Amino acid sequence: MLRVLTSGGLLMIPIGICAIVATFIIFERFFYFLGIKKKHETFLLSLSTMLSAHRYDDALALCKNLDTPESKVVAKAIQCRNWPEDHIKEAVSVEIDLVTPELEHLLTPLGTIANISTLLGLLGTVTGNIQAFGVLGAGASMGNPALLAGAIAEALVTTASGLGISIPSVIFHNYFVSRVNRHLAIIEATATSVVLQLCGHSLLEQKS
Repeated sequence: MLRVLTSGGLLMIPIGICAIVATFIIFERFFYFLGIKKKHETFLLSLSTMLSAHRYDDALALCKNLDTPESKVVAKAIQCRNWPEDHIKEAVSVEIDLVTPELEHLLTPLGTIANISTLLGLLGTVTGNIQAFGVLGAGASMGNPALLAGAIAEALVTTASGLGISIPSVIFHNYFVSRVNRHLAIIEATATSVVLQLCGHSLLEQKS
């Protein structure tokens, strides 16, 4: 396998770097979303109990300890509980905008890698074909078979490697974007419930 990869030439270095970075981002984002999902399962139940008992300091301490985008938005709503309802909603909306980059962290680089990997593979195809035609032009008939095989191998290996990185990167990028959108919807629903409860309109209901 190593021999096959090295036949791709120098372009395999940036392609390999893309593979390492993409793998790191995928694992980092996967465990990040898994962690906030587990925290969310117990957060709302404890929060509802504290808000019902008007234990706002305890609720703020809970939000601070969790330190998730959702808990930060809820903390902002609690901190502004004495404001008019419209002002609380505006503050919550601003806070949601502020925490969104935490959910989208590293997704732009992952999308960039998905595009760059394909282009690097295409570049390897072009350079490999240039070498192959150079070999054919330098000798009679089929030229030097060994050099010709090396040039073709470079074209094929870089193309396959680039696509092999790009395809899973695109898949996971789209998956994580969907997770971001879903979690933002949960945050908005939770924040709305909290604001209503703070303003005495309804009780907090658990969202999943």
